[in-house]
Amino acid sequence: MNAGRVHRDSLNSKTYGAAKLRHTVNSLGVVITLTLLAACATGRPAGEATGAPTAAASTAAPATTQERALARYQAYAGQPIQSFTWLGRFDSWEPLGKDHLLVYTRPGEAYLLKVRGPCDLNFVTGPVGITSTNSTVYAGLDSIAVNTGVGGNWQCPIDEIRPLDVHRMKADLQSEQKTQPQL
Repeated sequence: MNAGRVHRDSLNSKTYGAAKLRHTVNSLGVVITLTLLAACATGRPAGEATGAPTAAASTAAPATTQERALARYQAYAGQPIQSFTWLGRFDSWEPLGKDHLLVYTRPGEAYLLKVRGPCDLNFVTGPVGITSTNSTVYAGLDSIAVNTGVGGNWQCPIDEIRPLDVHRMKADLQSEQKTQPQL
């Protein structure tokens, strides 16, 4: 009986109220910290960490460098094709977000490749390869081979191949540079 009375008395004391306030403030700090971490992990602002994108978010400019580059290249990408000839080497490549890779097979020839999961090409910095069949890369058959270091190799199936109009892209870039004032 005394134990119940002590408990009731401690709930009414100023000490309990201060402890409850500290707990509430600490809990709020934890919630804010977790929300910010979630926003960082998803690459979205804290207000968009969960839920459907808003109209403003869907019309906003791409947020990351890779997203901006992907949007620029998509403007010059043609209709999807089934395959392209590949002679076992490429001049350069550029990861463009989670599921896109730009591959230059020659200085004037490039392809925008879309892969399907579980690959995430966002942070690819190591060697990249492409499987081919008789010097031809096929969508739905061949893959991007990614060396992830510690995790081993990923085989990322190619879902879509779109040729890039490199000559038009370079001409537009030169035209833009000519129209910009020199500083």
